[in-house]
Amino acid sequence: AVGAVQPIDNLPLQAAGEGQWRLPAGQYQGNFSIDRPMQLDCEPGAVFQAQGVGNSMIISAADVTLRGCTFTDWGHDLTAMNAAVFIQPQARGAVVQGNHMRGQGFGIWVDGAQDASLLDNRIQGDPNLRSQDRGNGIHLYAVHGARVIGNEVREARDGIYIDTSNGNLIQGNTLEDLRYGVHYMFANDNQVLGNTTRRTRTGFALMQSRKLTVIGNRSEQDQNYGILMNYITYSTLRDNFVSDVRDGTTGDTMIPGAEGKALFIYNSLFNVIEGNHFERSPVGIHLTAGSEDNRIQNNAFIDNQRQVKYVATRLQEWSVEGHGNYWSDYLAWE
Repeated sequence: AVGAVQPIDNLPLQAAGEGQWRLPAGQYQGNFSIDRPMQLDCEPGAVFQAQGVGNSMIISAADVTLRGCTFTDWGHDLTAMNAAVFIQPQARGAVVQGNHMRGQGFGIWVDGAQDASLLDNRIQGDPNLRSQDRGNGIHLYAVHGARVIGNEVREARDGIYIDTSNGNLIQGNTLEDLRYGVHYMFANDNQVLGNTTRRTRTGFALMQSRKLTVIGNRSEQDQNYGILMNYITYSTLRDNFVSDVRDGTTGDTMIPGAEGKALFIYNSLFNVIEGNHFERSPVGIHLTAGSEDNRIQNNAFIDNQRQVKYVATRLQEWSVEGHGNYWSDYLAWE
């Protein structure tokens, strides 16, 4: 029956070593589950087609590796969390690597499973749907120890969404044509290293979190915000590069106050912001709503229409031990 979950053993698997199996090229229709430890490698041309219903693949056992598979047309019920690959809580140590996914629902959903590795996957959403009706490319919920490295996500809702998840690494991912590239909510002690966002409505949306390490990322031609900090505390933003943020007050988004800010800091305190480069945007940096006691030094503000916007009643120190920031339009002299 369409939507009924079948065990992976129903497929023509070929043994490739102890605990290792290969799946030959072919179209495999339906919804499948891996419920025992194994390594499954798909041969080129092996395609899972879920007929528009449910999860294409459910991983429900620990120590499962899934590599090189193609997933298309799984379900798009976002309430039911339909995903190409759904990793259940008991699936500790899952490795999902080098897969290709194209569909309307979530790409990879990790639901409370620990120590997952999501590596070098290519996830494509459906641009014909409104962004809010698409699933996220990669969704982490209540996970710890995840490694999300080298993935490419395009035209989904959010590229990588991290919710109530601590101690994870997000590194070297490319995230394009999305709502938010990287989206944090209630997630602490996470590392965001060397990722690139392009043409999103916000490159890095960091919200309601603490002790984030955000280093060496790039935001290119994003709209509204390159980096958005909303109630972020005790975090470090270093050596990030933001350029050409577009004004979001016109067009179909109509977000109030989103004048195209390279860095927007809202109600965020006790953060270190240093060595970053913000250029060619309507606003270089905007601090407001009690964003105080932040250490801001050694940043470069280059050719922004408005370099800084600061709304507060307390003075903001723009240097540390005499070392300030570079402003391209500074006209004073020694």
